[in-house]
Amino acid sequence: MPDLADIYHVLLLRDYNTRLVVVCTLLLGCACGLMGGFLLLRKRSLMGDTLSHATLPGIGLAFIVSVTLGLEGKSLPVLLLGAVLSGVLGCWVVLLIRNHSRIKDDAAMGIVLSVFFGAGVAVLGVAQTMPAGSAAGLESFIYGKTASMVWGDFQILMAVTGAVLLLSILLFKEFRLLCFDEDFAAAQGWPVRWLDVLLLALVALVTVAGLQAVGLILIIAFLITPAAAARFWSERLDSMLILSAGIGAFSGWLGASVSAFFPRMPAGAVIVLVAAGCFLISMLLGKERGVLVRLYRHARLKRDIGRQHLLRALYEIIEADDPQVPEMAIRPVAFRQVRGRRTWSDSMLKRYMRQAYQAGLIEESGGEIITLTEAGLAEAAQVTRNHRLWEMYLIEYADVATSRVDRDADAVEHILGERMVATLEAKLMQLHEAGGPAVPVSPHPIRPVD
Repeated sequence: MPDLADIYHVLLLRDYNTRLVVVCTLLLGCACGLMGGFLLLRKRSLMGDTLSHATLPGIGLAFIVSVTLGLEGKSLPVLLLGAVLSGVLGCWVVLLIRNHSRIKDDAAMGIVLSVFFGAGVAVLGVAQTMPAGSAAGLESFIYGKTASMVWGDFQILMAVTGAVLLLSILLFKEFRLLCFDEDFAAAQGWPVRWLDVLLLALVALVTVAGLQAVGLILIIAFLITPAAAARFWSERLDSMLILSAGIGAFSGWLGASVSAFFPRMPAGAVIVLVAAGCFLISMLLGKERGVLVRLYRHARLKRDIGRQHLLRALYEIIEADDPQVPEMAIRPVAFRQVRGRRTWSDSMLKRYMRQAYQAGLIEESGGEIITLTEAGLAEAAQVTRNHRLWEMYLIEYADVATSRVDRDADAVEHILGERMVATLEAKLMQLHEAGGPAVPVSPHPIRPVD
């Protein structure tokens, strides 16, 4: 177990090797998070996995060729060059299959992933039989070996991260258009294929740069998990990419630091577990798409719908007494009259009444009599008006029968969009100018309740 002195040295990054590893993984996490955001929106999350597995035969072939030529077989620049060439070839094959056949992206990436990985395993098997001291150490590209990172790795990651950040900023508009509407971009004359190739080339650079840190098996998690976590927090692309890069950098920093505390824990696996923890927290608490937030919004919407139904029921009961008066007088309504208008239970209706009372829309009356306040009558009129606007729309444009339009309008009236409201308002204005009331008359008979 680490003591306080070890923790102190790690937190302050006083040890050179720890500092180098932490900074390298932080840079890699930032680059992976940024590129993963574009991959996620392009619906090509599997592309990172394809690229990482496609690098394996390149690594093995680079080792074999180097040894055959009498060079240092385990030279990192040579192995990374082979990984880049093999990864780019894998990307090109995916695009070739997609553009010249009816096979979709996911199937093309699955084919390339399995074939290239199988070829890589076979090539590494051949490399192991060579007399040049075996290929021991090449497996670090599969599982990752963060602790062995040196100054050269830092320089590579610094260059890759800088290139990714610079090109993402310069081509942000083009990449955004490519992610959200590729067909529109092509119709506007943008070089869609070249942009796609450039994006995949950047992903390939990040993937190859991350082989030393987390390995080709875990690099996919480092590419996609931060982006998937950021998606729960924002609907805007720029905010999502910044969050994704931040989550990736945080995962790299914390994972490498924890691994420094506990040397027996592999840094690559810890980094991915930290990223998975960030994803889990985001999935639960993300303000845009988080599970708990969506449950809260659903409960609030259900509460608002129940209150609106209560107000409309009260309005229609009062309206039935004198339908010709636009500004109806407030009068008490019996509980049983409201209860019979919908399939409400007594407890459900009383809960809606309690909520309406807390909102100042009805007066307290002991539960047997319901009386709208002035604010309640105004909101009830607005709710009824919107409902009948929808009924008018469904009858005129959706050919819904008047006998069932009330139920259909109930299903959609609570998500009435601003543009649709403006269209229906214009329709209502025409009726009002012709002498119609502010609240349209119901297109179907309102069922009386005794």
